[in-house]
Amino acid sequence: MSKQRPDLGFSAELETFDPQAWTPPKSRVAHPRPEKDQVQQAASAAGFQSRETVPQPASQRTRRRRTGRNAQLNIKTTPETIEAFYRLADANGWGLGETLEHAVALLDREQKA
Repeated sequence: MSKQRPDLGFSAELETFDPQAWTPPKSRVAHPRPEKDQVQQAASAAGFQSRETVPQPASQRTRRRRTGRNAQLNIKTTPETIEAFYRLADANGWGLGETLEHAVALLDREQKA
């Protein structure tokens, strides 16, 4: 079952090859890395958008606290109402759940009166 391999035509060169005489190719020329500002300008000129996160303002970061609230309420409303809700929460230093609780308590007192 052993077949003899066909001659590819360079076996004579392998016999005369001297590894000591062979020199590796010269190293490549290192190109300096562009500055980060240049990369960002080129990317924005080409229409690329960064995937890096943008830090949120401190007022939005402090809205989440461990409070024991574990039920979720999703409500559709207008952007103006959402902005007013966030503005009330930020002005009073409340979380969003706490702001809703205050609003419900206020409406409840108003209706009982």
